[in-house]
Amino acid sequence: MMILLDHIGKRYNYEWVFRHLNFRFETGNPTAIVGANGSGKSTLLQILAGSMLPTEGQLHYQETNGQPVPANDFYRHVSFTAPYVELIEEFTPLESLKLISRFRELWPGLSLTEITDWVQLPLTARQKPIRYLSSGMQQRVKLALAFFIQSAVLLLDEPCTNLDKEGVSTYHRLIAHFTRNRILIIASNRPEEYDMCSNILSIEAFKPASPSGHHTR
Repeated sequence: MMILLDHIGKRYNYEWVFRHLNFRFETGNPTAIVGANGSGKSTLLQILAGSMLPTEGQLHYQETNGQPVPANDFYRHVSFTAPYVELIEEFTPLESLKLISRFRELWPGLSLTEITDWVQLPLTARQKPIRYLSSGMQQRVKLALAFFIQSAVLLLDEPCTNLDKEGVSTYHRLIAHFTRNRILIIASNRPEEYDMCSNILSIEAFKPASPSGHHTR
């Protein structure tokens, strides 16, 4: 699959977050979106996911064979996680996976138990309501819900948030085993989260200059 950005821009009120962003995301070429805090990394990721509209420009989604994917159908091809994504706190991790499996296909050949094994979720945590899990365990659940949905596009916003050293190693194993035939896009300013990316997109390069000559925040 391919995602083409054609002069994308996003404005809040009178302030442009970024403008004239042209880029191509492709399967097999993982890309990191980098920039300072508040620079617009998460905004761009949400635009790519289809949950936010750009102020200007167009996005084009294409299958590998060049067949266009209608924007309204793109949600079927993407999985996404971010620190601001809310989990259903009354559900256990296994119940969360079971629920999402009613709407999206999960990774073929893996049981729910095997998925929780991959994210190193302890047995005692799998049957607990998510509200009682630590922030690090909740992040592992979020990674499971992102990586193990069958999707052509995987969007990760600060994926190692709240993870300890072992959790970061688990994240890298997931990247190594479950991203080969996907468009992988990571928004981060922590190299350990995107050191596998062959492309770097700096959001700062698309900040319009203010009339005074300074860049907007």
